[in-house]
Amino acid sequence: MPPPAVALPARAALTLLLAWGAAWLGARLSLPVPWMLGPLLITALASMAGLGTHSVTALRNGGQWVIGVSLGLYFTPSMAALMLGLWWAVLLGVAWALALGLGFGAWLRWAAGPSLAALPAAERGATAYYASTIGGASEMTLLAERAGARTDLVAAAHSVRMAAVVLTLPFAMQWARQHWQLQALDTLPAVARVVEWPGLLWLALASGAGAALMRRTGGANPWFIGPLLVAMGLTLLDVHLSAVPPALSHAAQLVIGVSLGVRFSRRFLHAAPRWLAAVALGTLGMIVLCAAMAWVLAWASGLHPVTLMLATSPGGLAEMAITAQVLQLGAPVVTAFQVCRLVAVLLLAEPVYRWWVGRG
Repeated sequence: MPPPAVALPARAALTLLLAWGAAWLGARLSLPVPWMLGPLLITALASMAGLGTHSVTALRNGGQWVIGVSLGLYFTPSMAALMLGLWWAVLLGVAWALALGLGFGAWLRWAAGPSLAALPAAERGATAYYASTIGGASEMTLLAERAGARTDLVAAAHSVRMAAVVLTLPFAMQWARQHWQLQALDTLPAVARVVEWPGLLWLALASGAGAALMRRTGGANPWFIGPLLVAMGLTLLDVHLSAVPPALSHAAQLVIGVSLGVRFSRRFLHAAPRWLAAVALGTLGMIVLCAAMAWVLAWASGLHPVTLMLATSPGGLAEMAITAQVLQLGAPVVTAFQVCRLVAVLLLAEPVYRWWVGRG
């Protein structure tokens, strides 16, 4: 048995190699978003089989950095004008996410009652609330800890929710695109499709500084939102340094898929099966409700329902943006909706919880 210092890098390298093989096979089989879904599926299966997979946090951060930059390049002045005209739809999307979370929490308290029955009433309420809030997993777990919730159940719920969305929506969106015979709903400006190596270095330095600043100021999801804002600002100012090389984008999707898949260990699945099943079923219900909401917003805004389905879905910010980008289903709109949702949930989660507890 090698020492731990050697074992972890070796496990991480083998996990990445396995993930690359799954991504290559997924691309050959025409899976939607193969560079994220292939690694997610194979890593989850390997983790459940007890094969000792490992994800490196720094690589996931780097993956989010790359995806943030690539999405920021879509925000041309014309796209910004479109989003400003849709401010009311973004606000409705935020309100929808908050309401959806409260409904999801009620479902968890009812469906997973036995899993929470042994907890004191305050701990039970905090656990159900923060497990169901449609926000970032790490941020919601930290807030849950402050409220005295069972953080293991909260973290597990967010992992299952994000995995369930990622494993269903890309297939549904691929089918929808073929069914409606959709052409690309968004395209990069011509200058933003050319990789310029000196420009790529400057873009990396500028976006890295954005991530560092966001991290230093305690901003949400700094490795994604910091680079996104920098790339968005440069594009809005008509400064085009370079495109993101496709191979780098594929690598970013791969490490994000791996980081989701490694969470599904045997211990994770055996911890609270009724709780995990309730989360999975509730997530599928939320996906159906989001489809209905997408049609309503599409009718009111003129945007395509598939774009708004990804924009309002209860998935992770980076994962939904990647799906929209790869399938060309309105990546800027999806990103704008999901970023506003994430920020609003982080700002309002605690005040809404205090209001909710006060009512009880």
